[in-house]
Amino acid sequence: MNKVDLALAIMDRREMSRKEALELVDGLFEDIQEAVISGDPVKIPGFGQFKVRDRAARIGRNPATGEPVKIPAKRVFKFIPAKALKDAVMSKRGGSRKKAAPARKKAGAKKVARKAPARGKGRRR
Repeated sequence: MNKVDLALAIMDRREMSRKEALELVDGLFEDIQEAVISGDPVKIPGFGQFKVRDRAARIGRNPATGEPVKIPAKRVFKFIPAKALKDAVMSKRGGSRKKAAPARKKAGAKKVARKAPARGKGRRR
């Protein structure tokens, strides 16, 4: 769903024109953006909360070379879904199903050693 789809859904529910619905959606997003930029969390019960968190500077590692790298401090945007939204999403996809237990080995069964494939001269890599 994108912004236009959201406006069309509002249009159908509230019997408004497309222009009014788009203005409503744009205004809502602008208000959320202004609040989050100023540092205020936006809490919507049953949906979640939008907020900005400050991350401290830290030392990381370059995965290619293993060298330590300084990672600067920064602000990050975060959305935290409400419990009701999480539960609705998980129930929709069949979420909390338990995995089948792994099969147990028979008592007294022996492991058979397997040979590694031969590395002959005729084999190309």
